[in-house]
Amino acid sequence: MTTTDRSAHVERFGTHGVWGWWGQFSPEQAAEFVNLGVGTIWLGGSPEHLGPVRKVLEATEHVTVATGIVNIWNTDAAKIAAEFHALENDFPGRFYLGIGAGHPEATAEYTTPYSAVNAYLDVLDAEGVPTLRRVLAALGPKMLRLSADRALGAHPYLTPPAHTRIARETLGDGVLLAPEHKVVLDTDPVAARKVGRPPVDKPYLHLRNYTSNLERLGYTAADIADGGSDDLIDALVAHGDEVAVRHQVDAHLAAGADHVAIQVLGSQTPTIEVARILGAI
Repeated sequence: MTTTDRSAHVERFGTHGVWGWWGQFSPEQAAEFVNLGVGTIWLGGSPEHLGPVRKVLEATEHVTVATGIVNIWNTDAAKIAAEFHALENDFPGRFYLGIGAGHPEATAEYTTPYSAVNAYLDVLDAEGVPTLRRVLAALGPKMLRLSADRALGAHPYLTPPAHTRIARETLGDGVLLAPEHKVVLDTDPVAARKVGRPPVDKPYLHLRNYTSNLERLGYTAADIADGGSDDLIDALVAHGDEVAVRHQVDAHLAAGADHVAIQVLGSQTPTIEVARILGAI
């Protein structure tokens, strides 16, 4: 692959995207996001098939759609590859396959994630899924380096801009870095934390791959305990008015990200919140 080839794919993501749980976005909402100028729609969770991806692709034109992520433990690599090719046939160039090893607490079969992801990528290679059409869930240095070597780049989840800065140094230039960041549009910090803390605490502050990553960033056991300290929650969940939230989200871009995926918490109308955030600056 050439630097030019990789750059063209990175540019497809745009600077801002939206992140929602598998099946969260209706086709109508997906189309609304496109009208707002969103570059990528991320579908999160651990799907066993790519059916919901097809629904979003059918409802939109041109926008990039990516999984964040397909869990290697509950999806057969050859079957996912076949679904990738079917989507590529019907929607050329629009779908990027995000994969990851999940976390050990959720899977009895969990083994060394680095080796397992490598093996999964070997199957995707054999089945003809292009290297530059896949991204990896990555937090630590080994998985970040694997993202640069065997994928378009990395999609870190639940990370502050401080992690983005380290990740860019690890990945080097030209490799996609697309972190997710949670937001609550509320100028009352106590109320915002009341919305943001529960989805951070459970499950993530009880999963060792996430807590280990936070500890590498300097957060203490006290920060992580009891639902997370205010400082930790504020770092992981942007809150305030739309201008304040936009500045917090864009801190990832300033730290070296190419793209940031916005996950709106506490709202039944995420399109309205995303419109306010993207229109703030």
